[in-house]
Amino acid sequence: MTDPETVSPAAPLAGVHVVDLGQYIAGPGAAMTLAELGASVTKIEPLAGDQARHIGRYGESMVRAYNRGKRSIALDLKSDAGREAAWRLISRADVVIQNLRPGVVDKLGLGPAAVRERFPRIVYLSISGFGSRGPSRDRPGYDIAAQAESGLMSVTGEPDRPPQKVGVPIVDAAAAHLGAQAVLAALYGREKTGVGAAIETSLLDVAMHLQAATWADFLGGGPEPTRIGDGQPHNAPAAEVVPTRDGHIVLSAYADEHWLRFCRVVGREELSRDPRFCSNEQRVANRAALRVVLRECLSDRSSEECVALLAGNQIVAGAVRNYSQVLRSPGLEASGLIVEAVGADGLRYRALGLPYRIDDAPQPAPHAAPACGADTDALLAEAGYGAHDIAALRRTGVVA
Repeated sequence: MTDPETVSPAAPLAGVHVVDLGQYIAGPGAAMTLAELGASVTKIEPLAGDQARHIGRYGESMVRAYNRGKRSIALDLKSDAGREAAWRLISRADVVIQNLRPGVVDKLGLGPAAVRERFPRIVYLSISGFGSRGPSRDRPGYDIAAQAESGLMSVTGEPDRPPQKVGVPIVDAAAAHLGAQAVLAALYGREKTGVGAAIETSLLDVAMHLQAATWADFLGGGPEPTRIGDGQPHNAPAAEVVPTRDGHIVLSAYADEHWLRFCRVVGREELSRDPRFCSNEQRVANRAALRVVLRECLSDRSSEECVALLAGNQIVAGAVRNYSQVLRSPGLEASGLIVEAVGADGLRYRALGLPYRIDDAPQPAPHAAPACGADTDALLAEAGYGAHDIAALRRTGVVA
């Protein structure tokens, strides 16, 4: 295996320039994914900054999580001079990303049609709440609205309780990664054709995409999906939450081979011959009785003992851990997923790095998310502005 100490961080996008007009998670997250693959990313913010900077502690966490490795310039894009500065930055870009409210970039004259008319090689990614074609095209869209309107909340939670959201902004985060995936495909296509692309996705599209198997079942004539809490509607035991001596585990052993193995390793081989549990269909039909049996088999063991026993016998199981427990787990430490971001001003914080490796190269040491407008002067200078011009833009309030 390659020694990580002798390998440079993977940077396949070195030389690619990205302009990030996004706010909150989806757009900035897509841009940061490209940054962590080696692209140079310029974040154009309003004079007051990304709106995430103004919504308290969690908003600041969004900034730290999704803006590492970028440089920031703060511009008044409602002014002619501010738009001219933006155009100069865009003229040097390979990719533009935006997830602003519907219609905003077009009103500013910086929408995909205008940009690609002037610069056909640019790949332009737009992420909206509900897409640009249907009756909801003008609605603002957040993660929670997409969870609600995609069916995701209707299948999340207990059957006798109100619908629940997923505990984190999963749709925003997935939109960031899928958006970056589409940009990478378009950049590859540009290598063949010399022409960029206008890419569009929506939080609603992404939320439905995350449920592809469940939608395929429903579209194929399956019953209306409903909330059942833990477990899966058509398999058992599958995604079962089982109490242990000191917590809970999740367990899946619905294939007949795996069920037989489970019965053997817990010392209850007679269960494999019980007519209530002898097939997946019978286990689904007798799920309540099955859950009683699972508790009998496992509740006197600790979660770690259960996982060691089951996983050691090739049965899927996992301990339900809180964030503090995850942080202390040996697996996380071995993965190298936690990275330390360092800012020019001495700011340091831990964050999650790339969830994959290329050629076993080490994670790059990421730069911390920039303060709003931290790189304004340097970026303007690179765009051809002289010191006198920059001072004039600052005096007139075009830049922060």
